[in-house]
Amino acid sequence: MYQSMLAETVHIKGHNGDDIETYVARPLGAGPYPGVVVIHHMPGWDEWSKEVTRKLAYHGYVAICPNLHYREAPGSSSDDAAAATRAAGGVPDDRCIGDVDSAAGYIRSLPYSNGKVGIIGYCSGGRQVYLVACNLNSIDAAVVCYGGRVVQPADQLTPATPVAPIDMTANMASPLLGLFGADDANPDPAQVAHIEGELKRHGKTYEFHTYEGAGHGFFAVDRPSHRPESAVDGWQKVFAWYEKYLSA
Repeated sequence: MYQSMLAETVHIKGHNGDDIETYVARPLGAGPYPGVVVIHHMPGWDEWSKEVTRKLAYHGYVAICPNLHYREAPGSSSDDAAAATRAAGGVPDDRCIGDVDSAAGYIRSLPYSNGKVGIIGYCSGGRQVYLVACNLNSIDAAVVCYGGRVVQPADQLTPATPVAPIDMTANMASPLLGLFGADDANPDPAQVAHIEGELKRHGKTYEFHTYEGAGHGFFAVDRPSHRPESAVDGWQKVFAWYEKYLSA
């Protein structure tokens, strides 16, 4: 564990060269360290998302959390930016892929990076992890935490999200860890089973765990949905996954 770290807000060039705000945390030292891109949940680029970023740094990762809502409301609170993004139709999938690609590239450009980068996401961010893992060949490990709308019926598709991530499974290039709650409604256990079936059908490397008594958002310490035992075990599985695929 790293007792000293640096955490700061930096601006990088995201999708289409747009200026975007990101939160970066890293251990102090020469490294080299593996990296992780944190994809925040729909409530936005909030305090808890930054806590997750710092937790990863404490465990020896260069972690970056891009503000996917920055364009809609630069300088606004996470709540206001999330509301503005929802009003605009949500984060477009192509823009999310571009922003995550840029964030991963930023990590790899650092002199203390070991060149390997994983991704992790929660809620809508979990869906976006699945999306990114199917569209970027440069991601070395992916973690989906209760990602809703990976399975999307045709009537739920929009101009911002034109293809269901489940339909991209054949293109997935990253080993995938999935952590779910048995009491979740989105994704519910039937959807999780459907996702697992597609991963098996396409011969993908994956590992799924479902926690009894846990619902959506069981990692989030600032929400009533938090389930400490499930979250502690989930974090252990996250770090074991990253150790397997991101160590030099």
